[in-house]
Amino acid sequence: MNKAFDRRSLTRRQLLTLSAAAGAAFVIGPGFVAGSGAAWAMDVVHVQPGTMATLIQMARDIYPHDHVADEYYAAAVKGYDNADQAKAIEDGIAALDAAAAGRGHPSYLGAGWERDRVDILRSIEQSPFFQTIRGGLVTGLYNQKAVWPLFGYEGESYSQGGYIDRGFDDINWI
Repeated sequence: MNKAFDRRSLTRRQLLTLSAAAGAAFVIGPGFVAGSGAAWAMDVVHVQPGTMATLIQMARDIYPHDHVADEYYAAAVKGYDNADQAKAIEDGIAALDAAAAGRGHPSYLGAGWERDRVDILRSIEQSPFFQTIRGGLVTGLYNQKAVWPLFGYEGESYSQGGYIDRGFDDINWI
C-alpha cells in the first residue's frame, strides 16, 4: 500500500490529483477507492487501491447492469482484499494491464470504451485469474439482498408458502 500520504492529512489538491489520475469512474487514494459520482467509498488493506478500482470495473464489464450502482460491484469484489489472495490478485491485474497495453491502451482502466475492455477480457478469459473473478462474482454480486429488488426478485418464498400464491404470474418480462 502506498504510504506516501496519510489519508487523514490528504489535502484537497492531492485528492483531486489522485482522482484525475484514476479517470472518471473512481477516486483512488492511499488506502481507499471511492465512486467519483456517488456517495460510497471502501478501504483497501492488502491490495493497491488502483487494483481494487480495476477489479470493480472488471466486475462491471463481466456482468454489466446499467441500473446497478458501482457500490454493489465494489461489495462483490471486496473479498479479494485479503492477505491470502493479494499477490494473485495483483499479478492478475498486472496481466490484465499487460493485455491492455498489447492492444494499445495504457491500462485496463485506461481503455475508455466498454467494447475495448470487453475485448481485453476476452483475451484473458481462459486464465485462472479471470475464471476466479467471474465465478466469485456470481455469488458476490447476485447474493446481495440489496440488489434483489433491482432485478425484481423478492427473495426466497419457501418460508412464506411458496411462489404460487405470491405473484408467481405477475412477471411481465416473460
